[in-house]
This record gives sequence, C-alpha cells and structure tokens, in this order.
Amino acid sequence: MQYDPIKRSLGVVFNSSPRLRILFYHLLDVLLLRSWHIHKVLRKWSASRKGEPTNILDAGSGFGQYTYHMAKLSKKYNIAGVDVKTEQIADCNAFFERIGLSNRVKFVEADLTKYSHPSTYDLVLSVDVMEHIEDDRAVFSNFYESLNEGGTLLISTPSDLGGSDADEHDHDGSVHGFIDEHVRDGYNIADIEEKLRTAGFSFVDARYSYGTAGHISWVLSMKWPILMLGATKLFFVLLPIYYIIFFPWCLILNLIDLETKHSAGTGLIVVAKK
Repeated sequence: MQYDPIKRSLGVVFNSSPRLRILFYHLLDVLLLRSWHIHKVLRKWSASRKGEPTNILDAGSGFGQYTYHMAKLSKKYNIAGVDVKTEQIADCNAFFERIGLSNRVKFVEADLTKYSHPSTYDLVLSVDVMEHIEDDRAVFSNFYESLNEGGTLLISTPSDLGGSDADEHDHDGSVHGFIDEHVRDGYNIADIEEKLRTAGFSFVDARYSYGTAGHISWVLSMKWPILMLGATKLFFVLLPIYYIIFFPWCLILNLIDLETKHSAGTGLIVVAKK
C-alpha cells in the first residue's frame, strides 16, 4: 500500500471545481502537520519582507498547495512552481489561471538537478522533495545559486528516524512502504547541514518535527484513513464520521508538536540562508 496513489485519487475528486480544490488545499493545511510547521516559518519570513516585491521558487510544487498559500500571503509575491511531472504542471497552470493568479504564478517542468536561475529568488521552498532525489548535492548547489544574497531556503523532509515509514528496500537502496518511493530513508541532521554548508550556505538550522505527538497525529489523521481507503473505496463514505471522532485530537497533537522542541522526530524542518 502506498500513499501517493490514494492522494492523487483524492486530488481528482476535489479538482472538479476551483472551490473544491481550494477546500482540498485548506483540508491538507489543517491535516498535514508539515503544513503547520511550514506555515509558521513562512509567517515569520513574510513579516520580515515588509511588503517588498518578492520572487519565490516552489521547488517540487506538486499539486500547488504551498504555491497557493504563498500567493495569498501577499499580492507582491511572484512565484515559480517547478516539478518534473508534466501533468502536474499543466493542471496547476490551468487552475491558477481559472482563479486569476496566473499573472504572478507560473509553473514549469524542470529537473531540479539542472534547474538554476542565478540570483533570482528571495525564497526557495522545498517540501517533501529531497528524499526523492539521488543527486541532492547538485540540487542544493542550484538552490544556492538561484537565491539572491540574503535569500532563504526552507526545506521539509523526512528524518532518518523513521520518516519514510519504510518496510522494504530495493537492491539499489530505494525505499518502499506506505510512503511512495524514496531514494533514502531520510536525512540525518548533521548530514543535511554539511551538504548545505558545502553548497555555500552561511547559516543552516535544522530541527526535528513529528515528535511523539506529531507522529500519533499523522497515524490517526493520514495513515489509517489512507490504508482503509486503499482497502476499500467504500470507506470514503465513512470518512466524515471517522474525522468527527479523531479530528479534534489531531488538532491538539499538532499544536503540541508545533510548539515543542524535539530531541528526535521523523521529520526535519531546515532553514538556510545565503
């Protein structure tokens, strides 16, 4: 059982109209603890911009959830979304045109190991992407080159403490399990900090997310429902009842995780500055 096919199926359902898609974005923002952590950092970063015109790269933009959130933070934010999946790029461009944001939000198909626009962006955001890329050093170097002086890199990625939730490996070391294929189990803090400093970043701060409370919330809010949906689509009818029972507890657990400094966790939030 893998996570991404079910996520894509849900995306198809909610993509039938712009309002449903925006609702889906908001639901993901509430359910996914990583969104809580990313939004917290983005709020602080956005406040520091003080309304200045800003160029942002959403590196591995996927369904466009974080691009939408950043576009709503300020009308002065111009955002480039980059992904390797042609269908995602076409879908996102069509959606953002329908909601009237195509004048400052554009999506392009590109390989992050080769994508570099020197001194272009004030922020590079990469959420759950680096665990899928073998040549991460090339990507980190491209991020550094693409940032303006003083620019910020924000990364969310699994840690090596179980973040990939893997139960098997291929002969080439690729990770399989509930989460779709990863090329590594996750990052060690010292490892990702060393790679980013080698790429040129002068400041790197990596910290754990998804501690005990966050992991329990993820199991209740994401893993169990998706496993049940994978077993039978009939569970879709029961989802509202399931979330009525567990959703309040997940909110409390997410808040605890967000406000706690963790000595260990299955996720990492990394902030680096050029």
